[in-house]
Amino acid sequence: MRLRRRFFDSLLILVLNIVTNYAWLLPSPWGISMESVNMRHLLKWHRQQSPCSSIIYSVQFQGEFELRIMNGSWEDADGCQQVTRTECDLTFDLGSDSDYNIRVRAECGRHVSPWAELGRPFNRRETILTVPAMTVTTMGDALQVTFKGLPLIVGVTVTIWKKGELGKSSLRVITVQQNLLHIDALQEGAVYCVKAQAHLDTHSKSSSTDTQCVSITGPGPTWLKPTTVTVIVVILAGLVFFLSCTEAFRRFREETPQEEAMQLGAARLSRMGRQRHLHQGRCLFCGQAGHQCDSCPEKPGNGRAR
Repeated sequence: MRLRRRFFDSLLILVLNIVTNYAWLLPSPWGISMESVNMRHLLKWHRQQSPCSSIIYSVQFQGEFELRIMNGSWEDADGCQQVTRTECDLTFDLGSDSDYNIRVRAECGRHVSPWAELGRPFNRRETILTVPAMTVTTMGDALQVTFKGLPLIVGVTVTIWKKGELGKSSLRVITVQQNLLHIDALQEGAVYCVKAQAHLDTHSKSSSTDTQCVSITGPGPTWLKPTTVTVIVVILAGLVFFLSCTEAFRRFREETPQEEAMQLGAARLSRMGRQRHLHQGRCLFCGQAGHQCDSCPEKPGNGRAR
């Protein structure tokens, strides 16, 4: 009887342990989606309903290299391991034009949910390109087209034409490294129009920018040219330096006479002192043969006979 009771107690403990560890399964994240704009790839998902209040998430990806060369292994996404947020920036992880499988799972203490995968493989060439921010300015007989915030590996096709002659437009392509287009030798007094479109390849393009038209005023005054402006700046700098040197030289000339007068006075005093010492030395030998004592003071007992 006692043995049977002990058996039932052990069985009950085993059942409770199974229920505690396996009956309650942590559900997987849901609503997984990829938001890719201008080559920035952001994976997002929804938080699942769970009694656990401190859920963390981890993300993995599998590209063509992992699938074919690494025997189907998965790589942990940098910066997206055991995080509390419900999004992950995969911009630098998805660094090639291959298809990527992506998955995410939840963790709560010892409980781990099954992996939940993105509905289909993602390729970064599916990114959505927005209209580039374009600025058009004129400089004499030239115009400059600049762009701000272009994403990496994205080029821009710029269309330029004289107003009323769209059929004779010209195309220029610039990269994100250039970021600037300079077109000179345009017709003075004419109006030129510009529009641009970002592109990743022949199949992935953004919408075109609004058309911007500017009037070419001509070469303009010579002093407005960049080279001339540079020369003027150098000349002005030289003039300022010359005036500064002139002022310093004037102050030096004003201070020099005073210093020369002080040096001359010191020299005179020194010469008078040397003469006085020489005179006193001669008078020591007054009365001796060969020495004149006319200018020496008379010594007691050594005066001349009257």
